[in-house]
Amino acid sequence: MDCGIVARCDKTSAMTPDEFRTIALSMPESDERSHMGHPDFRVNGKIFATLGPDLSWGMVKLMPEQQQYFLRNEPASFKAASGAWGERGATIIDLKYSNEEAVRQAIRSAWRNIAPNNLTLTRIGSSSPSDIRR
Repeated sequence: MDCGIVARCDKTSAMTPDEFRTIALSMPESDERSHMGHPDFRVNGKIFATLGPDLSWGMVKLMPEQQQYFLRNEPASFKAASGAWGERGATIIDLKYSNEEAVRQAIRSAWRNIAPNNLTLTRIGSSSPSDIRR
């Protein structure tokens, strides 16, 4: 398996849904709700990330360019969602193989894509090549 730059192939435990949740809720003015029976994370009422129904994976709403960055650098844990959603940047994260810093970067990017400009400019800085803004 190609584990990418910083994937967790050699770690003994998977990222937990609670770790994913904690990262998502650490984004300014984010909150947790439920969509189709599973957790989602929103800013300004709009979804930027979700946890799958079985809690073994997460999804982040990236721009296609951002998605390509993660697919290239973290192939063991990031994959495009099926169909048109994936073509538009919806990205699935397999928590079993995910790296906390890569997940944090992906969630931050997804949050920035959805959050109002005034919130992103004043509350969170860019720290990754994946932080491409809409």
